[in-house]
Amino acid sequence: MQPFLMVERQASVVVARFNRPEQKNVISEDAQSEEIVEFCRTMTRDTSVRAIVLTGAGDAFCAGGNIKNMQQRTGMFGGSPFAVRSNYRNSVQMIGPAFQDLEVPIVAAINGPAIGLGLDIACMCDVRIASETAVMAESYVKLGIIPGGGGAWLLPRVIGPARASLMTLTGDTITAAQALEYGLVAEVVPQDALLDRALEIARRIAANPGHATRLAKRLMREGQDMKLGSALEMAGAFQALSHHAEDHHEAIAAFLGRRAPEFKDR
Repeated sequence: MQPFLMVERQASVVVARFNRPEQKNVISEDAQSEEIVEFCRTMTRDTSVRAIVLTGAGDAFCAGGNIKNMQQRTGMFGGSPFAVRSNYRNSVQMIGPAFQDLEVPIVAAINGPAIGLGLDIACMCDVRIASETAVMAESYVKLGIIPGGGGAWLLPRVIGPARASLMTLTGDTITAAQALEYGLVAEVVPQDALLDRALEIARRIAANPGHATRLAKRLMREGQDMKLGSALEMAGAFQALSHHAEDHHEAIAAFLGRRAPEFKDR
């Protein structure tokens, strides 16, 4: 069987695609979650990767969990209540912490439905853009369940509690235009321009020193749950590291010399 994540390297940018188009890229198997977790770890370890684009193969980004498995109570949905809790903790609930620890900036190119866990994963990304035909929903309650993959924590931080409550408690689907109005995505573009635009953004990120974008991302992530004083202490420590990086000195020299920098990820 093909890997769930199809990974392609383009210089310092990596493109990853959920690759079960015939199933709308649903995620319900332990191996799928483990593959995503390992991908995040690999990307963090490889300091030559400066940006990632995440999208879906076919006409969906990720349609959430496998509803047929829910109906049949098989796989992660099978067993006693205690077993189901454990199944979640050892599969899809590993994805959120893996994205939280992912140091490389990641751009979600939402090419189609991002439903349930699919929307949650999009919210784990740093930048989100969508095609004009994409739709999004935090639709768990429609199935009589709750956001099990971290959506109740993620969505309010992305779009605020008022709209997050509306989406979560109604389970209603929103259009790409509504997602733009909500601040859920940064841009909406034609379907045939989506990947090119996502790559353009990723390359603009990757044009900067990798240590700076990684540390800036970490600072923003940690700052969500810190007081200003603690955030400034972390910023001071990160800044001290940055000032001693070779790429920082190269950036300064290139700026003053009016030339393009040549970064070496050092």
